[in-house]
Amino acid sequence: MVRPAIIAAGLLTAALVIPSGSAHETGAPKYIAAAVADSARPSTDTERDANRKPAETLAFAGVKPGDQVLELAPGKGYFTRLLSVVVGSKGSVTTYTASSAPPKPDAPPPPVLAIAADPHYSNIKAIPERFTEAKPSNKFDLVWTSQNYHDFHNIPNLDIATINRTVFDSLKPGGIYLVLDHAAEAGSGDRDTKTLHRIDPEAVKQELKAAGFELVGESDLLRNKDDPHTAKVFDPSIQGHTDQFLLKFRKPKT
Repeated sequence: MVRPAIIAAGLLTAALVIPSGSAHETGAPKYIAAAVADSARPSTDTERDANRKPAETLAFAGVKPGDQVLELAPGKGYFTRLLSVVVGSKGSVTTYTASSAPPKPDAPPPPVLAIAADPHYSNIKAIPERFTEAKPSNKFDLVWTSQNYHDFHNIPNLDIATINRTVFDSLKPGGIYLVLDHAAEAGSGDRDTKTLHRIDPEAVKQELKAAGFELVGESDLLRNKDDPHTAKVFDPSIQGHTDQFLLKFRKPKT
């Protein structure tokens, strides 16, 4: 169960709880439950739902119909499809890759391009560029990145402070930055970002607070206390069952 935490004095508890109007056993709003149940989702996605808990994760983020969403490094589009259906025809999902180098000539196109070409997901705009170079001019309600923040530390010739500031500038005042990632050993900072593809959640908090964000919620929904934090996230012994953290940051309204 999602247990958002009140971080700043005077912050309203209601701002952190899952919205009302819940549906089914997840406690998620009906528009989120409908997105998860969407028959257009491929089996490769739905087979992962038990581990990724998409309804609860989307509800924790607070995404809703009409939102303008920026997704960074969408991968194969697991959350891209869900976000597209949740925000609906009055919303949009813009995706950027986080790669620093141009793709190899024989490299397959990013999977999200095919998703954006599907009429079912007509509100997706897939941009195969690094977003810090594109400097998106839109003001977003939500910036979303899942299992990728650690890799932002590994982009050549680009420091994490620049990336975080670009995210900050891309959001509307009061906009949310949702970070979901694989947890590293407590106190390890960014030591394991390149080797194990993990990061200490406390390091993420410090970096994003330095960029001007407020931490307004965190959840243990995807935590796994049995993960020793010593294996690469792709290791068969832990893949799909890593200890993961969910952090919710907000750009101040003023």
